[in-house]
Amino acid sequence: MSKAEKDWKKELTPEQYYVLREKGTERPFTGKYVLFDEKGIYRCAGCGQPLFLSENKFNAGCGWPSFDKALPDSVIFHEDTSHGMNRVEVTCANCGGHLGHVFPDGPTSTGDRYCINSTALQFEKKN
Repeated sequence: MSKAEKDWKKELTPEQYYVLREKGTERPFTGKYVLFDEKGIYRCAGCGQPLFLSENKFNAGCGWPSFDKALPDSVIFHEDTSHGMNRVEVTCANCGGHLGHVFPDGPTSTGDRYCINSTALQFEKKN
């Protein structure tokens, strides 16, 4: 999905633009999905791409929504050495929006903890 930055700025809120397009991070424990616990699907706030199922969400206590796996082919991984750290960035496979990072310290059988910005997500409730 290719879109001009001026179009992203028109369509996204300033906070969404900062996170999704400028690789920003929302402050911990401020996002609307940190303690959110409804059944449904989490989509990319930029393009609507399905990313995570609610049954894969868990409370990691880290301040951001955490998931133990993403939907198949929904995200892309990138090496991230910013801020003097070695991390794995997670972006939307459809629009390239920055979602957060994945760490190999999850408590479930996958061993993964996707630490995702609430701002990068939109929730669709399951009927």
